Amino acid sequence: MSSIRIIKTEDGSQSLYNEKLNETYHSTHGALTESQYVFIEQGLDLLVERGEKEVRILEVGFGTGLNALLVQEYALRNPDLKIHFSTLEPFPLSPDLISELKYDELIDHITREDFERLHACAWETSLPLLENFTFTKYKCPLAEFKAEFRFDIVFYDAFAPSKQPEMWEKALLSKVYSLLNDSGVFVTYCARGQLKRDLADLGLTVETLPGPPGKKEMVRAIKPSI
Repeated sequence: MSSIRIIKTEDGSQSLYNEKLNETYHSTHGALTESQYVFIEQGLDLLVERGEKEVRILEVGFGTGLNALLVQEYALRNPDLKIHFSTLEPFPLSPDLISELKYDELIDHITREDFERLHACAWETSLPLLENFTFTKYKCPLAEFKAEFRFDIVFYDAFAPSKQPEMWEKALLSKVYSLLNDSGVFVTYCARGQLKRDLADLGLTVETLPGPPGKKEMVRAIKPSI
């Protein structure tokens, strides 16, 4: 029997509960609300406000595919913005779990086919899902990821430091720093003090922002431009 099961969060959207880690994949106060606020409104929107016309995104933690779906919907609404989305997932979900997730019913302009294609497509293959949206997923952990280019923004969506501490060690955050372009953005739901200190030590400008429902704060950090 799987140690991962589907739960419903307070905004009506689904998430997953990992019994081994005693941890959910998203906030129980609203999975869709959290992803939209943290990664789109406080992340991708910032790059668009700067006037960027082409954006490379790296997501750490593909999980249910919710963030990727929101970015695909964003691309549909912003046809003049070209988005390249790369995501890492060393432990993909089972087909049975994927079949029970219904995010396509909650996100405008997203179909069931869109959702299933993200999970079913080949690994390490760049797929042009829209004229302005390419998608590539990698079945490897961040520590083993070998990038061919740098990124404008990193969606850091690993499990919490209390559940997956190795993902929040300074050495791994240093790798994230090296993967960012100058003026690149690191965004995460986590606002732990040690994270903020480590990011600042690495040279990023750290912002503590109001968090999504149920969470007081979140973090956004900017790599300096040279």
